[in-house]
Amino acid sequence: MLSIIQAAGWPIWPLILCSILALAFILERFIKLKSARVLSPNLTDEAISVSREAVPAPDVIKQLEEHSALGAVLAAGWRAISSNPQCSTEEMRAAMEAAGRKAAHQLERYLPALATIASAAPLLGLLGTVIGMIEIFGSQAPSGSLSGGNPAQLAHGISVALYNTAFGLIVAIPALIFWRYFRARVDGYILELELSAERFARHLELHCARTRRGVQE
Repeated sequence: MLSIIQAAGWPIWPLILCSILALAFILERFIKLKSARVLSPNLTDEAISVSREAVPAPDVIKQLEEHSALGAVLAAGWRAISSNPQCSTEEMRAAMEAAGRKAAHQLERYLPALATIASAAPLLGLLGTVIGMIEIFGSQAPSGSLSGGNPAQLAHGISVALYNTAFGLIVAIPALIFWRYFRARVDGYILELELSAERFARHLELHCARTRRGVQE
């Protein structure tokens, strides 16, 4: 491996850095985008059941918020009503929407960086190719004959061009594949968050309506 890096020349170092960053982003997203960290089966049903009669205590709300991304969105609705029992449905929904945007931002974390690496790696490989071609032409004799030039410089120029082209593609292809995979996964999670949040918001609207009727009576 070291001999390949030496043959590829200095242009390969930015590609090595990109490969390390891409691997770190991919591993981090695999951990953070586990279903248990985002969506939990029956969590919405449990939250509805617990708050059927009244809003839970603050410690229960805090526990739900720290449970998962969906829990944070549902807890935002609870907290809005807990802090202001007379809050309107618009205020409650606004609090849940703000929590949903924050959750979506966390789910999309590092995806733009991974997409940038997928786009930049082939260009960095192309840069190495151009530098290798410059060295190839620099190895020619003044007359333009390659046979009269420097064979070692010619071979090094070819190595720089080919290795950087190949390594740029080796970095870009997996980065693009995983970016598309994580992008589709995040889109699916966001859809599930929206559907669950809408269902829970309707439940809380009924709760708010009962509370207002009780106050009026």
